[in-house]
Amino acid sequence: MSVLLVEELDDRVVLRLNRPEARNAIDQEMVDALHDTCALLERDPRVALLGGAGGTFAAGADIGQLRERRRDDALRGINSGIFDRVRRLPMPVIALVEGYALGGGAELAYACDFRLGTPTTKIGNPEPGLGILAAAGATWRLAELVGEPLAKEVLLAGRVLDAAEAHAVRLLNEVVEPDDLLAAGHRWADRIARQAPLAVRLTKTVFHAPREAHPVIDDLAQAVLFETQDKQDRMTAFLERKEKKR
Repeated sequence: MSVLLVEELDDRVVLRLNRPEARNAIDQEMVDALHDTCALLERDPRVALLGGAGGTFAAGADIGQLRERRRDDALRGINSGIFDRVRRLPMPVIALVEGYALGGGAELAYACDFRLGTPTTKIGNPEPGLGILAAAGATWRLAELVGEPLAKEVLLAGRVLDAAEAHAVRLLNEVVEPDDLLAAGHRWADRIARQAPLAVRLTKTVFHAPREAHPVIDDLAQAVLFETQDKQDRMTAFLERKEKKR
């Protein structure tokens, strides 16, 4: 059975980490499967919903494999490479964070654009307790998401955030009951789908561009959008609705 279940729909793809017997610990096979799916979403950009089977998002990296990794494995950036690829996907990625998102599981969630949780959600980075650091994005992404003081509590002092705490600092965009998590993900995807697809794609690109690239990249992206039929149609429809209300 595949370690990553993939359901393709017209305007979105639903992904589910599928190692429930290991609480969806991220091993090399799962990394390879995520790379294959990223290639699919790069060829055919769609919103992605990413969750985990068995009531857990991902309890971390596979410790059995991690224990055997050495210097050259770290320099290959096994997890950091795939999480950065997830972050750079053309269209938004919505993480459905039920239960534990620890270590590499938390870093995968941080790489997504939105995170929805349930009352059981727990997010943290216990890597220093295992003699390593959170080297797949947490040391800089988490501070961008929640601020330096709280990020240091998580990364240096082993603090694990529950759903209420994560929602209060917007690390979770919404908290719903477990039975409603997938439906909530689809509601968010529906909201994104109502926007102009290319406008969403370019907005994500511009949002993540280096500071020194602005405002040039903003102007170039806008120049592309100004020439689209979608922009013309949407603005014409807006003006016609406005005229009818007079």
